[in-house]
Amino acid sequence: MTSMTTTSRTLLSVINQHPYLINKRVILPVILSVLLGLSVTREVTIAVLSDAYFQVAAFVYASLALYYLATLRISAEAISRFMNQHPVYEVGLAACLGALPGCGGAIIVVTQYTKGVTSFGAVVAVLTSTMGDAAFLLLAQSPIDGLTVMAVGVVVGSLTGLVVNKFHNYKPSDTLKDTVVSETSLSTESEANLSLGDNVKRASIKFWMAVAIPSLAIALGIALQLPVHQYLGISAKSLGYIGATLCFIGISLWAFSGSSTGYASITKEEAISPPVSWQEKSALDTQFVLAWVVVAFLLFELSILWFAIDITQLFQGMGLGLVALAIVIGFLPGCGPQILVTTLYLNGAIPFSAQLGNAISNDGDALFPAIALSPKAAMLATFYSALPAFIVGYGYYFLFE
Repeated sequence: MTSMTTTSRTLLSVINQHPYLINKRVILPVILSVLLGLSVTREVTIAVLSDAYFQVAAFVYASLALYYLATLRISAEAISRFMNQHPVYEVGLAACLGALPGCGGAIIVVTQYTKGVTSFGAVVAVLTSTMGDAAFLLLAQSPIDGLTVMAVGVVVGSLTGLVVNKFHNYKPSDTLKDTVVSETSLSTESEANLSLGDNVKRASIKFWMAVAIPSLAIALGIALQLPVHQYLGISAKSLGYIGATLCFIGISLWAFSGSSTGYASITKEEAISPPVSWQEKSALDTQFVLAWVVVAFLLFELSILWFAIDITQLFQGMGLGLVALAIVIGFLPGCGPQILVTTLYLNGAIPFSAQLGNAISNDGDALFPAIALSPKAAMLATFYSALPAFIVGYGYYFLFE
């Protein structure tokens, strides 16, 4: 009994010294390594990794870099002051902040609400209009659809927020207390993760800065159906190996950039300590999107390979239920599941009505601080954003599909 206790303590000590041993992110590169090692799945896995890198990651990184270069200089404090000084524009501005790709705008509004600066309608507006990191994927792969979803989100979010303020402008009494405690704990967790993965994050920046331009050039050539491999003097198979290798490196960097031990750290953006640089933000967010896109691609290809199931036909056979499923997935906190839904849409597995419903119902990463800082307000806001999601999703389904 004593020896077992000693062994347990030793094991716990090793895990505490090496948190990567319980890092759930590492599961993905391990699975990929197994699939690459098996002859029956090797070819499919290489194709998935190569397609995910050249068809998605190269474009996502470029769009992220341009976006963060343009927006990281905008002060969250300045936005908060403007909203506080112009309450008439508060709900509309919140909806616009939510519609911006990523979760930064939504998190600003949620945080200011917990401090008593903004109204509950603004929170509902921003959570209704936000699409999180899935917006980067949709804009990179289908810009018209992305802009359409953003526009619909702003309109629906603004209207919903105004209605909520009219009938139920919820104001929790213990907001300030919750804010102080939760922000402190969240900050401590972020600092621990950052100190653990600093070297990997620096490697991520160097990796994407080195490969971004050539990868984008190759991706554009492939998108235009040009014989890129011939221009490079290599075979198409060799180009696929290059893409798969770069993709695997990107996913491995994501897996080891932090000690991921829970659901939130797998499904949300990487925590970054200020001052935030566009190089770091672009690299880490691209790796996050890439990891979830690879998961979605693998679900497609392996379901056909192993079970002879065509996911596209399976989902299309669900009819009305598919829209509801996409909306329900939107209730899950974090951007990961929403990236999966958007990937399904871009691959033709689900209709635009389901994509619209998911975009309106999902709250992205902003739901995590909302739950931590004011759980009841978070649940109410999610409920209120669900109503327009069903109306818009099924409205588009019956009118246009």
